[in-house]
Amino acid sequence: MMIEQIKLKKGIAIGLNIQMQHASLLVVKADLGFVMCGYLDMATAEKLGDVAVRVSGVSTFEDVLTAEVKSVTPKAKELGIAVGMKAVDALELMF
Repeated sequence: MMIEQIKLKKGIAIGLNIQMQHASLLVVKADLGFVMCGYLDMATAEKLGDVAVRVSGVSTFEDVLTAEVKSVTPKAKELGIAVGMKAVDALELMF
């Protein structure tokens, strides 16, 4: 498992990388929410009322930051986060 501080313009996010059997499980958390890889469940994040976005096809923190947002929770939409934007831009809105 790797935990890394990721410096962004508006704050410092925390990256969590857990190497599973066949791929990495990645989460990058900002103050108000997080970006997750496809391993995690958007329906649960939505049910819990989290500010969350999902990206796919990522294996490093850099991949996560440059990936296109594939789905967002309603709470993320309230912050101006939208499908199609870069995950780094979504994270900036989470500070």
